[in-house]
Amino acid sequence: MKSSPLFPPSKPHTARQMAVGDGHLLYVEECAAVHGQPVLFLHGGPGSGCSPAQRRLFDPQRYRAIFVDQRGCGRSQPSGRLEANTTAHLVADLEYLREALGIPAWIVFGGSWGSLLALSYAQIYPESVKGLVLRGIFLGTAEEIQDYVRGSNGCAPAAWQTFANAIPADEQHDLLGAYARRILTAEPSIALPAVRAWLDYERALMGEPPLAELPDATQLAKARVQMHYLSQDCFLNPDQLLAGIDRLRHIPAVIVQGMADTVCPPLTARKLHRAWPEATWMPINGAGHGALTAPIARACIKALGWVAGDTAAPC
Repeated sequence: MKSSPLFPPSKPHTARQMAVGDGHLLYVEECAAVHGQPVLFLHGGPGSGCSPAQRRLFDPQRYRAIFVDQRGCGRSQPSGRLEANTTAHLVADLEYLREALGIPAWIVFGGSWGSLLALSYAQIYPESVKGLVLRGIFLGTAEEIQDYVRGSNGCAPAAWQTFANAIPADEQHDLLGAYARRILTAEPSIALPAVRAWLDYERALMGEPPLAELPDATQLAKARVQMHYLSQDCFLNPDQLLAGIDRLRHIPAVIVQGMADTVCPPLTARKLHRAWPEATWMPINGAGHGALTAPIARACIKALGWVAGDTAAPC
């Protein structure tokens, strides 16, 4: 059995709350090499926040890894706040953070929802991006979102049926809308069961067991932020990210995609690579969505080394 590709657990050497306006405070931490090559890590979700385990993707001798919990997420405050919380706000926050930290340009590493945010940011501020590592591609299109809520990829049909049956039959024609109405309500007796069903569906697709208890405050905030974005097509125009690829063609980039990913299926990653053949395509056969599973983590670490100029091109 191969050993884990992850680096040893570590603690941040700097952690702060940063005011970005509109009443939002972002939690920001820096890990590993103080004078290393700066890498911005963008978490998934939307709404998930960063976790200590994600620090283990970064070689502490090489990288100055910067983690930020996006608006309303994780340790940022106010938790779950939806006001002044759109993709454009998040992109502006990242550039504000870069300038505040005095970083001329950085590598951006994003997975799942983080891949969407990385692409959005790089298309607006290409001069701030030295390279991109994109994992488990999500482009925020209405088609992707509807395929997810309809179980259209054909995976985990029992989990999808449980997910659908948590909504009355007369509302199942619009599962996204039905879940949004419940999760975004201020009434806990309505919101919490819907949040549980929503999160359990994702957990099933990830191969994880269902929640043992009703969602806690952090999980409720995650679901609220996620529903806020998904019900608004992630605040993007149709095919906006594919249309903006010309602004990125000069940037070194790797697309890491688990070919058994049922959360962000390979079809979307292939669309991105067709539009952007200059990006290095790194399919991982048999791998799913989890960034910290050995095959995906190993590929992301290798991709980052290449983008940073430390290793040979991934293949």
